[in-house]
Amino acid sequence: MKLKHFYFVKDDFFILADDPLLMLNKNVPGKNKHSRPCFFVIKQEDDICWLIPISSKTTKFHKKYNQIVKKEGKCDTIVFGHVLGYEKAFLIQNMFPITSKYVENEYVDKFGMSVSVEEKVSKKIISKAKRVLALHRIGINMIYPDVDKILTKLRKNIK
Repeated sequence: MKLKHFYFVKDDFFILADDPLLMLNKNVPGKNKHSRPCFFVIKQEDDICWLIPISSKTTKFHKKYNQIVKKEGKCDTIVFGHVLGYEKAFLIQNMFPITSKYVENEYVDKFGMSVSVEEKVSKKIISKAKRVLALHRIGINMIYPDVDKILTKLRKNIK
């Protein structure tokens, strides 16, 4: 997997992870098998990559973002950016680890080109995700899925 690219995840991963807080695959009639959600790769450590799901429900997430900013003064768990000309919410709060074994395919446009996001947006996403992961490692959890449990399962599966 390439950093800052988008991918779709195999159903097998969600069976392995068995976490009700993961954003599961949804089939959209007339589209490819796993047409949503797609996931943005932000980090790689050895055989483990970290993925962030994106959502088109921007009105919902702008409201949530604004509530968090009003309460906390900032929001590190949601970032907005354009993908293929449409605003999307990058949900850092829903990120999770994965290995390439569980990746279905890369998200490409109608011309077969890798889908991307502006560099300024990708830097913001990566910076906030690193901060959220660092906080998680010291016991301040802002991530919904049980990423420690998923990591354990993935590492057992690598061996």
